[in-house]
Amino acid sequence: MFTFGKRYPIMKINRVILIVLDSVGIGYLPDAHLYGDEGSNTLGHIAEKYPALHIPNLIRLGLGNIDPTNAIPKTDTPLAAYGKAAEMSAGKDTTTGHWEIAGTILDKPFPTFPDGFPESFIQDFEKAIGSETIGNYSASGTAIIEELGDEHVRTGFPIVYTSADSVFQIAMHEDVIPIEKQYEICQIARNMLIGEYEVGRVIARPFTGTSGNYTRTSRRKDFATMPPDNVLDAINKYGKEVLGIGKIYDIFAGKGITRSIKTANNTEGIEATISAIENDQAGLIFTNLVDFDMHFGHRRDVPGYARCLEAFDVKLPEIMSKMKEDDLLIITADHGNDPTWPGTDHTREYIPILIYGKNNAYGKDLGVRNSFVDIAATIADALGIDFETTGSSCLF
Repeated sequence: MFTFGKRYPIMKINRVILIVLDSVGIGYLPDAHLYGDEGSNTLGHIAEKYPALHIPNLIRLGLGNIDPTNAIPKTDTPLAAYGKAAEMSAGKDTTTGHWEIAGTILDKPFPTFPDGFPESFIQDFEKAIGSETIGNYSASGTAIIEELGDEHVRTGFPIVYTSADSVFQIAMHEDVIPIEKQYEICQIARNMLIGEYEVGRVIARPFTGTSGNYTRTSRRKDFATMPPDNVLDAINKYGKEVLGIGKIYDIFAGKGITRSIKTANNTEGIEATISAIENDQAGLIFTNLVDFDMHFGHRRDVPGYARCLEAFDVKLPEIMSKMKEDDLLIITADHGNDPTWPGTDHTREYIPILIYGKNNAYGKDLGVRNSFVDIAATIADALGIDFETTGSSCLF
């Protein structure tokens, strides 16, 4: 039997299911004032502002026990080990968070360009793609296609924009620029964005529709910078597969991912995860559920965010019931995105950690972990693989 706090050699974990609830933070970090985020709390503020929040299965696992000051109800008999982790890396973006979860701590953040990219770079980029561009400022993706969509359709010039994150985003209408050409343009940008311009991600943001009714499509594609070796590579070397679901492949530029499944939304991501639990033998099933962040955090939509949490909670019993005796489930996040906070940016927060297995001792308090890297250490420990890390396994 496997229990937290002690490992018995007769029981081995064969597979880890890691689900990242994108942006579901659980309270501001001690250095949040450096980012303008002191006081933010994604889960806590949603529970306060949306008292009808109904997430009984996450509560049974112990979500409310992680931070007793939050309005999320506690349970006397949590089914999972529970705790929270601080981010050691500088930054609060998707790439930085996921890389740290996988074992990489960045000593400096990816560069951001809140006032747009330097004109000299834009001119070089335009020359490389053989077209002028429009935009080049920080904006919401939905807002900028309404602002510049008509000009883009009329001229064919790609819309370049950024945000508070380290991103170079390009919005293009699928009827104006074919999707494969859009990806080619983004790859050119990725190849050019090096050195002082090496943003975490270049993102293709295709859209369709007509004036006044433009809509982004599900054919978004992220072009991340190449990560260092991490626990995903270690799993590969051990002879096990890593299955990435959602935007995991893009976040890691495919490195360490042996197979991937693209998804358009949380529903597809959850269903793909359930199917993989039933049918797949990968050593790590690594899922990102992006709707929390993309549709509700950045848009500061508290009711929508709450309903998204409820939708995941409804599927949680099915996820757990499909697990095998030697499976381990880890539920976490990559940063915060408090929908009650000013602006539209991510928030610098702790991430929750819930670890569940059918042969676990219940209710272990994991406390406050010093780094997201503890998740990578836990995965390596559970699978019995060698992985050099500064993190500490949650299984001891």
